[in-house]
Amino acid sequence: MCDDLGFDRLLGEEAFFARMLGRSPSGGSREPLYGPDLPVVLLTGGPGMGKGRLLRAVRDRFAAKVPVIYLDCGSPVYADRAEPEPGARSAATEALTETARRLSTWQGTGGSFTFPRLFAGLAMIATGVAECTPDAVAAEVERYEELAQRQRLRGLATGDFWRGALRGAMRNLLTTLSGQALDPYSASVSTALLDALFTSLAPRGRTELARIYGAYPGAAGQPEHGLRDLAADFQAGGEERELAESFLFRALREDLEAAYAGAVGWLRRVGRPGVLLDRAETPLGERLLRAVLTDRRAGQRDRVVIVGTARRADGGAFLYGGLPPEEVPAPAEFRPADGVPPRWSRRVAAGGDRAPLADGVLLLRMPLLTGDQIRAETECRQRRAEPEGGTNRRRVDAAVARLSGGRPHTVIRLAAAAAGFRMPADANDRDILDAPLRLPGDGAAERPVADVLLRELILEQLPVRLPTEQHEHWLDLLTHLSVAHDKECADVLLRHHQSGRVHRLTAHHVSQLLTDTGWPSCERHFIGDFGLRQLLVHRLYGLFPDGAAWYADHHLLRDHYTARVAQDGAPGGGAFRSVVAHRMNHHLVSGGVDDVVRHLAATLPGRPREWCAELLEIAQAPYPGGADTRRERAQGLSTADGPALRRTVDQLLHAVWLCEERTRPTGRETARTLAKLLDLLSIMEFDGAGRLGRTATDWSDLAENDQPLLRCACTDQLGRRR
Repeated sequence: MCDDLGFDRLLGEEAFFARMLGRSPSGGSREPLYGPDLPVVLLTGGPGMGKGRLLRAVRDRFAAKVPVIYLDCGSPVYADRAEPEPGARSAATEALTETARRLSTWQGTGGSFTFPRLFAGLAMIATGVAECTPDAVAAEVERYEELAQRQRLRGLATGDFWRGALRGAMRNLLTTLSGQALDPYSASVSTALLDALFTSLAPRGRTELARIYGAYPGAAGQPEHGLRDLAADFQAGGEERELAESFLFRALREDLEAAYAGAVGWLRRVGRPGVLLDRAETPLGERLLRAVLTDRRAGQRDRVVIVGTARRADGGAFLYGGLPPEEVPAPAEFRPADGVPPRWSRRVAAGGDRAPLADGVLLLRMPLLTGDQIRAETECRQRRAEPEGGTNRRRVDAAVARLSGGRPHTVIRLAAAAAGFRMPADANDRDILDAPLRLPGDGAAERPVADVLLRELILEQLPVRLPTEQHEHWLDLLTHLSVAHDKECADVLLRHHQSGRVHRLTAHHVSQLLTDTGWPSCERHFIGDFGLRQLLVHRLYGLFPDGAAWYADHHLLRDHYTARVAQDGAPGGGAFRSVVAHRMNHHLVSGGVDDVVRHLAATLPGRPREWCAELLEIAQAPYPGGADTRRERAQGLSTADGPALRRTVDQLLHAVWLCEERTRPTGRETARTLAKLLDLLSIMEFDGAGRLGRTATDWSDLAENDQPLLRCACTDQLGRRR
């Protein structure tokens, strides 16, 4: 697998990230995009779209030329490091400290960075250590030793007025407080530490600390008050701690800005530094994004390129200040296929500090792979395995394209699994999901690629707001919901499969969680991503022998809509034109084919247009596992009872079902079958028969070009990958 698969328009010498960072991968200077007010770039896309892979590729391509730091905000390592001293550390401070430490050892143009401003704030919150002794406070402050100063480089004024700050702080602190027992934030410890910081600095350093920490909210220009308040807010927790963490992030960016400012920085440093926040939809990532967006909205300017990830297509609910995204002007966005990044400037809006944070972002839409890219990946894998005929390769290409929808991670996994896999003669695309896959570097035995994808796309990317008590049930709930069409349908399944549980999810909750995770929606399918739905359908059929779970769920829904028909007649609404059509859809795929044929044959005369629409809705359904007899039945090769109308409707239903499932190629043979059957119906003796001739032409043209007969968001997604 190439780490940059699908990213050629983003990582090149003249591409987006070279312009954002002001430096090409080969080291050439580039005219920077935007500035001095920079947008925060958010990579948007759901699971498997390659957001983290792109960030790592940016790091690997550019980090030798400009200082670029990659942080995984979803990693537990930062919380684990903070756990020993929860009063003096947090996941956010540990992430900021790691960023500063990496930059303090950077060996590129201009050399390493120092972070005296950040160090001052970290030293103050270090007074919250649990043991409350001078030695404990000193040991905590010493964790940040390398941030405030570096080895002397003669003639570099950038570090001069910070020189000795740390050693002086430690010496004065230990001398003043030796032998005392302290409680957090006692006057003695805070005063001693402040004295140590300010007395050990040159006048310029004291002035700089005064500028930074005198601006802390409520400090009124007094840096000592600002530092004390910072420490007190951090110790208080909650929103106060978030305020302190936000200010520390500002201090880090101020340190970076100082390294570029002035004559020395201008001469020695090139490009812009970057901080890449993977899994930024997590609480830690959102806090860091909120901090920089809030500062920039208030007029704080820096040259740090902040790139985060966002599962939601709108970038995240926190950007909109509690308002529905549709009520806020949409953020600027960039699609790599557009070629040229858009113009960007912050909106001048009334309200100033109350303007939505969305005004400060640029949404970069993660690209789906094109048909050519998918074919190149699958063909490359096929060449590495035993050679197969061209027919098998084309069939594998089609299966990978349809089941992945162009989602890069799914393409990569399916292409790898299909390398030595031969598609059966009349295969359903889902057959490829049983192909074995062994992950690179994984000593475990081979597993079906479907199991690998379900773990990577669902279990390892749970919704951020999913209640903890639902974690172990999430995959099972989604599996059963793969047969649902709308929220009513989903709620029936959820009530059944959550019966007896105290904590339950409704269809509304699940829909919101899917949206938050970045999965698309569809007006005709509750699980709106075609590829994800096929994975879940495949799992559902295999949960119990002979597809028992599949049939049980469809029978449950069939019986629900049977009761609805008896109670309400045949109202419309939801994903179907009528409750009857909804009932027939579930009856069709759970063993009631003959009943559905009788219903269709009885309701055709006099209403050909409405009947065709209902037929498409009923037949838009997956086929259960096992032998597929639809093609033979569509072609009249298997016997069917009844008069000519019923037999022809039976054949047509199965031909349409083949077209609408979207997991088999249709092509000319199916197109001819559709045209023939509709033409036969058009010359029969019933009211409106003649109007089916036009439908015969329309449907056969669509089928011949592998287009859906009934469009929805799912099928549109597939069409874009052709």
